[in-house]
Amino acid sequence: MFTPLPPAQDRWFTFRMHWKRRRLRARAILKARELTCLRRRPISRGAILLFCTLRNEAERLDWFLHHYRRLGVQHFIFVDNASDDGTRERLLAQPDATVYATQASYRASRFGLDWINWVMLRHAHGHWCVVADADELLIYPHWQTRPLPALTGWLDDQGAQVMPAMMLELYPKGPLDQAQYTPGTDPLNCLNWFDAGNYTITRKPLLDCLLIQGGPRARAFFHDRPNRAPTLTKLPLIRWSFHNAWVNSTHSILPRALNRVYDTGPGERISGVLLHTKFLPSVVAKSPVEKARGEHFGNATVFDAYYDAVAQAPDLWCADSTQFAGWEQLEELGLISRGGWA
Repeated sequence: MFTPLPPAQDRWFTFRMHWKRRRLRARAILKARELTCLRRRPISRGAILLFCTLRNEAERLDWFLHHYRRLGVQHFIFVDNASDDGTRERLLAQPDATVYATQASYRASRFGLDWINWVMLRHAHGHWCVVADADELLIYPHWQTRPLPALTGWLDDQGAQVMPAMMLELYPKGPLDQAQYTPGTDPLNCLNWFDAGNYTITRKPLLDCLLIQGGPRARAFFHDRPNRAPTLTKLPLIRWSFHNAWVNSTHSILPRALNRVYDTGPGERISGVLLHTKFLPSVVAKSPVEKARGEHFGNATVFDAYYDAVAQAPDLWCADSTQFAGWEQLEELGLISRGGWA
């Protein structure tokens, strides 16, 4: 439970973030010149959309599309950042995908956020939207039997505009490069372990958002500096307005009221999980490449050591690892919540 901010401080933070939101939207409009629309498909009124920036994700793409189509996504908007492994060609072949392309720097676009802010400003107003990376698979309570239109309809009835999700990092048992994976198939066939309990949660008052850290990357790569471990808090499902702007990945958004996805009194709100499939066997060969590109993290001195460690194909499994068994298991562990959605 989190105590509300004093009213005067809350108003001051809201004022500061109002001007930050305007600057971010203006920046996104300027960055639109870096994008070229290669194919635009018609978007139906009220369709559930998915937005994704990606590069060289051909091995994941077929299952990513399968998962989200099964979930109820009706149209995909991709920003392809200089793929050269066949990803762009696969995207252009999809009947339900609008595809933008850019050769510009991912890092200089605030790690793709300027591009996503622009394409959402262009296409997403009034739509329920999923925003996910290619290695993130959204699940939520009853996801196999209640597709996204049922969930978003319920959220509308509750007056909710956002559903949060914790990023749950999955990994194999054994060295990362020894796992067996067939491109295009379910990553959970080889990534079926996770950390169940080593998480911390703090509140960031300026944005009024939550910061969750922990999991296998914190344990294996940031044990001596846990505060630098990746942020696991995400807001992957949102009813979009042209007033909105992403601040830091999908960890936080403006207006800041949208970050208040937690109760300040007893009880819990609904939440999902993003199954993070980063640790497919290919991550070992990709790590030196991404380290050399320097496009993904702002603090190279911190993350260079991370890339070096992943390139050694470590075994992330430990005696406390838990085998993934479904959303009901995650609810029992307190990592997902129905929040009244019986």
